[in-house]
Amino acid sequence: MKLIFALFTGLVFGVGISISGMINPAKVFNFFDIAGTWDPSLAFVMGGAVIVTFIGYRLVWRRTAPLFDVGFQIPNNGTIDARLVGGSAIFGIGWGIAGFCPGAAIPALGTGRWEVVLFLAAVTAGFYARRLMTPAQTTKAV
Repeated sequence: MKLIFALFTGLVFGVGISISGMINPAKVFNFFDIAGTWDPSLAFVMGGAVIVTFIGYRLVWRRTAPLFDVGFQIPNNGTIDARLVGGSAIFGIGWGIAGFCPGAAIPALGTGRWEVVLFLAAVTAGFYARRLMTPAQTTKAV
């Protein structure tokens, strides 16, 4: 059942990203092009996501445990350090250069564009490189 809900959640996300046009890198590029062909639609998509997430967290945190696990998996490190800021900067720069974030690139695989495959291959290589260089961070069940 856990996998079915994970699949359903991914499908809803993918459909939402596709309908909003966020699988099109030009939408992202135009959002960052403030002095040129600026397109604010990404801000509306992000704003909608923040509102839904805010409401969802308020509902979920009322529960003592998730439906399909013994406890909530919460990161045990809340420190904002150079690694976090640096990783965030690399993510943002990559998003601005490629026009994709990993979440939007997965549904964009359906477009058949080779750029999407190349981007996801680079992201995957980055994930594995990070694992080789640093120890895994743990989470605690609450």
